[in-house]
Amino acid sequence: MRILAVETTATAASCCVTEDGRVCGRFAVNAGLTHSRTLLPMVEQTLAGCGLTPADIDLFAVAAGPGSFTGVRIGVAAVKGLALPADKPCAGVSTLAAMARLWEDIPMTATVCAVMDARCQQVYTALFAVADGAVTRQTPDEAISLEVLRSRLEAINGPVVLVGDGAALCAEAFADLPHVRLAPPALRMQDAVGVAREAAHVQPMPARELLPVYLRVPQAERELRARLAAEQGKQ
Repeated sequence: MRILAVETTATAASCCVTEDGRVCGRFAVNAGLTHSRTLLPMVEQTLAGCGLTPADIDLFAVAAGPGSFTGVRIGVAAVKGLALPADKPCAGVSTLAAMARLWEDIPMTATVCAVMDARCQQVYTALFAVADGAVTRQTPDEAISLEVLRSRLEAINGPVVLVGDGAALCAEAFADLPHVRLAPPALRMQDAVGVAREAAHVQPMPARELLPVYLRVPQAERELRARLAAEQGKQ
C-alpha cells in the first residue's frame, strides 16, 4: 500500500510517501514559513521524486491533532483536497500516537511520553509502552497540567522517554526524576513518517469525513466566550 502522509501540527512541516512500510520519499521544512506556503510544494516535489501522482496513492494520511489549531486545519484541508478528486480514502491519526510510532521496531523496553506545549500552563500528552518492537497506547490523548503529568511519570517503573515539541520543556521541569530522559533529536519531533506508520493501524475513512481533532476550544473562541460573558455581566 502506498501512503502519502503529512504533518503540520507544530512549527516544522513534513510529508512522506511510504510503500508497504518502506519510506520512498520524505521532505521536511523548518524555516519559519507558514505551512500554507510550504506544504503543497513539498508534497508535489516528494511525489515527483518518487515518480508518482496523487492518483497513484492508496491512502492519504494526516496528523489530525492535537496541535496548532491553524497547522492542524492546514494539514487536514490539504489532504482532503488531494484525496477528493481521485476518491481516495484518508486516515486522520493522533499526533501523539504518530510520534510514538517512530519508536516501533527499536529494541528497547520503555514508556514513551509524547508531549506538546499546549500553552496556558498545559501540555497535550499521551503515554505509550514500547517493548519487543511494538508500540501500545497506555493513556488517551489529553490536555493536562505539568503537575498532573509529573505525578503520572513518578508512578512509572522503568525508563521514560520524552518526545515531541514539549519534550525539552518537560525535561527541564522533571530534571529531578532520574528515570525520565529526553529523546535524541532524530527521534524527538513530529514527523510524517510516524503519521504514515500510525495510519497503517487505523480505519480509513472517506475524505469528506476527515475532520480536525481538538482537545481544547480554540483560543479565539475562548476569548469570544469570555467577552460575551463579560458583556452579559454588565447588563
